[in-house]
Amino acid sequence: MAEDGFPRHVAIIMDGNGRWAKKRHLPRALGHRQGGEAVRRTVKAAETLELECLTLYAFSSENWKREKDEIADLMNLMRRFIETNLDELIEARVRLAIIGDYRAFAPDIVAMLEDALERTSGGNRILAVALNYGSQQEIARAARAAAAAGEITPQAIERHLDTAALPPLDLVIRTSGEVRLSNFLLWQAAYAEMIFTDVLWPDFDEGHLRAACEEFARRERRYGGR
Repeated sequence: MAEDGFPRHVAIIMDGNGRWAKKRHLPRALGHRQGGEAVRRTVKAAETLELECLTLYAFSSENWKREKDEIADLMNLMRRFIETNLDELIEARVRLAIIGDYRAFAPDIVAMLEDALERTSGGNRILAVALNYGSQQEIARAARAAAAAGEITPQAIERHLDTAALPPLDLVIRTSGEVRLSNFLLWQAAYAEMIFTDVLWPDFDEGHLRAACEEFARRERRYGGR
């Protein structure tokens, strides 16, 4: 069981890879690679802290606007992460979930992701990865589906969101000092707590995640009440 008062579902906007590299006069690609190491640390930390669900904002629908070389490097990082970590996720009983339209990626990545979804399906904790994800687009899709089903209510829209099978969102963390949601889980974050940290993503570790969970546990959640 997670520690008393800790969130069930934590989502992280992983920001600051480029700035981490720039501060060290290194290529952006190296920042992304170090960000990949932070992903590995954080997935393990979520297991240690016994979080039920961890959602990571890995590739937004707006990220296609980046330079082609940078996109190619991010795609290669995705391939490498799946290849090197899938067996460990299975052993740790982590179930992979994807939000967003991952089928827009290259066919080999789609095949790798679908294989990973199938092979981790028996897990009892969730690692949800946002790939080619944009929250406004998600809400529009869900609203269209709810309307087609003849019921436009908050509950009906929620049933058609990409996150319908995930626990309610408790905490959003954004690294790098930026204070915005960047089209990430806008509906789901309606009553979530938010923590913005100056730590750049490649430096994020278990201590930072634990500190955020402890801060969450100290807060009083009123959901609009007094």
